[in-house]
Amino acid sequence: MELVTKAEREQIEARLNALIANRPVISTRIAEARALGDLKENGDYHAAREQQGLEEAEIRRLQDRLKNMSVIDEKMSKAVEGLVFLGAMVKLREVGNGDEDIYKLVGEASTIMPADYVEVTATSPMGEALLKSKVGSVIRVSAPRGVKQFEIVEIL
Repeated sequence: MELVTKAEREQIEARLNALIANRPVISTRIAEARALGDLKENGDYHAAREQQGLEEAEIRRLQDRLKNMSVIDEKMSKAVEGLVFLGAMVKLREVGNGDEDIYKLVGEASTIMPADYVEVTATSPMGEALLKSKVGSVIRVSAPRGVKQFEIVEIL
């Protein structure tokens, strides 16, 4: 079961609806390319068919994700004071060098990277360590260059 916020679910639904709305456009492109004649050497036809296949696969993938996801109540994360839940913004201090950064625990990373914080998915090593941890605790994260430790300074 994938946990997402309401906004993340709406973003996935919008992407799915855009792909479904694009079906007639691709079908028209295929029909127009087919009308040009020889299909063996018709690049437009093959490109349109390939795009159709990719988009249909993405539609099925998004539909499966929507069936298997659960929307968390963002009020719940605020009700349990001091615990990190999905949708929470957290200030972390790296143990050892004292660098501080702000992280947001999300169900799915957005396509646009925000400048003021780092998005961390709940299924990543950092996200798993953060989930349900408390302010003041130190979490351990397995990174490619070894284990890093972070102190949870504050939940924003």
